Amino acid sequence: MVANHPEIREEEAMDFAAAGLLDGLEGREHDARLELLQLLSRDGATLDELTVAVREDRLALLVLERRLGGRHTARELERTTGVPAAVMLRLRRLLGMPEASEDDRVFSDDDIQQVLATREFLDAGFELDRLAELTRVLGESMSRLAAAVAAVFIETFLEAGDNELQVAERFDALAQRLMPAMAPVLVASFNAHLRETIHRGRLLAVERATGQPEGSVQVAACFVDMVGFTMLGGELEVRELGLVAGRLAELATEHSTPPVRLVKTIGDAVMLVSADPAQLVTSTLALVLAAEAEELPSLRAGIAFGAAVQRSGDLYGHTINLASRVTGVARPGSVLCTEQVRDAAADAFEWSYAGRFRLKGISDPVPLHRARPLPPPGRFAPAQGESPDAEAVTSRPSTGRRRRRARR
Repeated sequence: MVANHPEIREEEAMDFAAAGLLDGLEGREHDARLELLQLLSRDGATLDELTVAVREDRLALLVLERRLGGRHTARELERTTGVPAAVMLRLRRLLGMPEASEDDRVFSDDDIQQVLATREFLDAGFELDRLAELTRVLGESMSRLAAAVAAVFIETFLEAGDNELQVAERFDALAQRLMPAMAPVLVASFNAHLRETIHRGRLLAVERATGQPEGSVQVAACFVDMVGFTMLGGELEVRELGLVAGRLAELATEHSTPPVRLVKTIGDAVMLVSADPAQLVTSTLALVLAAEAEELPSLRAGIAFGAAVQRSGDLYGHTINLASRVTGVARPGSVLCTEQVRDAAADAFEWSYAGRFRLKGISDPVPLHRARPLPPPGRFAPAQGESPDAEAVTSRPSTGRRRRRARR
């Protein structure tokens, strides 16, 4: 769009100046913005659109935004695809997009193929509610991926001293070159994860008989979080803080090889699950040690084992909540587990009794055990049971403050 630079007409320049779009600019910055404004205007951007972009400091990105922007309305796509406009707009909202009407031009050429694919799913027998559920999960994932791609794109291609026109031209040219390369990356990544999910899955006889998936699964669930991450916000620059959280996510990915699965990252925390409690404990211990080796803030982890409900790629239920609560009372550098986890992996680790803990939302105190790697052959290992280095007995009063008494 910005390859050819038409000459700037005097009347256009006067309109831009009168609208305040050139205020405070001189020399090269003034000329660059003026040329960019004209290019955008010739492409169909309205004066109001340009004014908002200037006010929000995103004029240099407007070229790329318009290239990716909508050209078609839901009403037009309904006539060409046969998919009701209301369905398209509902799925668009579930993707996380702003509300739109049937006559708003919010659908791009790529969206036409997406709508046709939607019709294929519906014709194949997908219920609209099930398709809506998948669309919501897709929207959550793509929103995060898009934010990450945009951040890396800017960090990689923004150069010191750029004016707005240079940014717009470079970003637009690079996007035209690189965007087609994203499709095979996304497809291959999805196929790899789908293949691994199917490999880990199972199909019971009762499920085949009833035509319904199993209501719940037995799973070990783990939450790992960084100790003192909030306090770090007052000590580190925003960029450094982001790098720390990003490195935790990378380490969690590295140490969540099957049958352990990384479900999600939540800022300074990650959630891991596995049908094999021993494998989950092994991965978690390795993750805690890896963070220590890289001198990251200390990690702490809590693991529970029991029934959970699977929905939209996530898990829910008492076991998940319990794992989260256990993490909250773990000491820095420790991996605390419920008795169910310890019993399922009794011979795989060195266990020490950490005490009975009162956890929020759970009526009775919960006995917890700390897991450590087995000592090398020949080294003395303490007997199981209550040990001198037991963690603590803690309660959670209504104020939310934690109290700890050393267990003697």
